[in-house]
Amino acid sequence: MGHWRRGICGLACAMLICTLVAPAGAAEEDDYYELMKLFVDTFEQIDRNYVKEVPRRELVEAAMRGMIARLDPYSSYIDQEDLSQFNTVVEQEFGGVGIQVNVNDKTRELMVMTPLPGTPAYEAGLRPGDKILEIDGKATASFGEGREMDTAIKMMRGKPGEKVTLSILHAGAQKPETVEITRAIIKTPTALGDRYRTDGTWEYLFEGGPKIGYIRLTHFSRNSADEMEQSLIQLQKEGMQALVLDLRYNPGGLLQAATAICDMFIDSGVIVSTKGRNTEEQVFKAKKPGTFSGFPMVVLVNRYSASASEIVSACLQDHKRAVIVGERTWGKGSVQNVIELEGGASALKLTTASYHRPSGKNIHRFPDYKESDVWGVSPDDGYEVKWNLEDAENYRDYRAERDVLRPTGEIPKSEYVDSQMAKGLEYLHAELGKSKDDSEKKPADAKEDKKDEKKKEEQAVPDKDAAAISWPIRTLLSYLRMAAV
Repeated sequence: MGHWRRGICGLACAMLICTLVAPAGAAEEDDYYELMKLFVDTFEQIDRNYVKEVPRRELVEAAMRGMIARLDPYSSYIDQEDLSQFNTVVEQEFGGVGIQVNVNDKTRELMVMTPLPGTPAYEAGLRPGDKILEIDGKATASFGEGREMDTAIKMMRGKPGEKVTLSILHAGAQKPETVEITRAIIKTPTALGDRYRTDGTWEYLFEGGPKIGYIRLTHFSRNSADEMEQSLIQLQKEGMQALVLDLRYNPGGLLQAATAICDMFIDSGVIVSTKGRNTEEQVFKAKKPGTFSGFPMVVLVNRYSASASEIVSACLQDHKRAVIVGERTWGKGSVQNVIELEGGASALKLTTASYHRPSGKNIHRFPDYKESDVWGVSPDDGYEVKWNLEDAENYRDYRAERDVLRPTGEIPKSEYVDSQMAKGLEYLHAELGKSKDDSEKKPADAKEDKKDEKKKEEQAVPDKDAAAISWPIRTLLSYLRMAAV
């Protein structure tokens, strides 16, 4: 107990020193020392006298979460487990087997949606429609309803080189097969196309008709801008005449990825600006080198497009570079910094600034919002296409069917019509028709090499700055009912 008391005294002394070196303005606030002493006294009383022993770490983490709960919904404490998941999203890689899995709504069975090309699962013969009955001897049916996805992620991901054993019931088979798979580094791209080619690469052009490109950005991560650029270069070589950028269900991500992608489509002007409590306004501007131009463009958004998705859609809308189609977006106009704690074992995700679109407006949806308030990014006039739950479910099923890697490349025919996509294509066809009347449409052109070092230096921001996915990734995975493992 003496050691514990010495620790308490040491902490109190350290906080007193912090108080003495605090800025003069701090004197107008409640005294730091007294407030921290109150916390320490309460902590000590609970630790010593509460009827049941509670681990000290649990008490501290509960206190931290209590403080953060006083802030906005986007600030949070990220413990070690959640930090690992967070970093996986940002870095776009993890140790795993290489399959997309989902949970059957009716049977609650864990299903293989598709193996990812070139991964251990693909080499082991896992195929779309396979049922995963066991993971390392534990029946997936025992995971508990609503916990199937999280449990599967924890059990199938792991250190590269380690093995995991799966009991698989292949589609059409009578008996399960036991498959031992060695985990490897699985890289998860964020710039996806309309469908897989037989070689496992994405096809970014729609079938038939004029050459309209399609890029579906799942979130804004470390490599998203490079992936986007490579996709555009590929489309340029294939003679793209128009582009659909799909940001539906994109929860956001890295600020630097969003600004870099905006910069690919506009050659001058403000992309976005950020304003913080203790920092000067930071303005991100576009530069001419690396601009892809010469084609009409549509951006698809819905109510789940948030944060970095809203930065991109607002920028392209304000600069009249693209027509926004779909639904009003989520409404998150704040920037979070991820601050490492305990030497990187945990982290604090803290809202430190607000961002403003080129027009100067902030699109944040505050807790007391009204539908009539200005928040989010609204579709352009005449291009709002609202979806209900059935529409969203039908789209999810349709998209899942098209995202399967098939050796033959043949995709089953579907009667489904994506009404938001149809509205966007209607606009693009009309624009291409106008262009044809004037002159033959030239392929999309990248004016200069995007790898412009000066440009990158001027727009650089810290790696962890604004790395906050705007709403929990688990929430997104739960809604879409899919995950890569």
